[in-house]
Amino acid sequence: MQLSEARSLLFVPGTSPHLLAKAAQRGADALIVDLEDAVALERKVEARRMAADAIRQLPGASPVLVRVNAAEDLLRADVEALPLARLQGVLLPKVESAAQVRRLAECLAAQAPDTRPVPIAALVETPLGVLRAESIATAHSSVCALGFGSEDYAAEMMVQPQPQSLVWAAQSITNCARAFGLACWGLPGSVAEIEDMDSFAELVTLARAIGFSGTVCIHPRQVPVANAGFGPTEQERTWARKILAAHAEARVKGLAVVTLEGRMIDRPIIERARRWAKS
Repeated sequence: MQLSEARSLLFVPGTSPHLLAKAAQRGADALIVDLEDAVALERKVEARRMAADAIRQLPGASPVLVRVNAAEDLLRADVEALPLARLQGVLLPKVESAAQVRRLAECLAAQAPDTRPVPIAALVETPLGVLRAESIATAHSSVCALGFGSEDYAAEMMVQPQPQSLVWAAQSITNCARAFGLACWGLPGSVAEIEDMDSFAELVTLARAIGFSGTVCIHPRQVPVANAGFGPTEQERTWARKILAAHAEARVKGLAVVTLEGRMIDRPIIERARRWAKS
């Protein structure tokens, strides 16, 4: 599984290595070991050691990222403690500037100068970060994804984390990510819902509709809902197969455009059908 294809990214606290081993069996497309919000300040040193040991012991079936701390002193200590060769990415929170991304890239390169650049996912969680999304997305060649932190953004805006308050900012991030060929993870609402999976599924559906390619999950119960919601439905796959069959027939006849079921089928529709048929 490539990070660009991840539909679900399951958070695991860095202080819970036993949960990390279990999380690898939960069906998530990727795992995120959290050294930031899930770890109290007085346990940061312990969390780094525990997380590094647990990551080394994972079988490697699922891509693993680590969410580091944004503060520069904590960030450097996080990077120095991590087994970078075992990671598929680093998630940088609270990103409000390109300089933050470049600083992380420099830390990663200094720690592992002879290895491949470690991909960086930039988590945008504030109004200022949303306004600077383009510069963040293009800050460094290692940036592989943008994330939208709905809870922190809502707190900064002093609003509830619900779609009517967040869709504009969320779609600003998805538009920026898609413009530069990046993955985009998040929801235009709260990720905290772990009981009502019907409501969570509705939020995932909206997230996909506005351009998100996946979402972080804070509970294993959310994983299958995210996996289903961010992939094409069976109805969409059936539609895609029909489109591609009609297109193939049109090409045999030397036609560039074909009509199917009352709709004109041209290049953008064919490209979407190809993506869905492969999913």
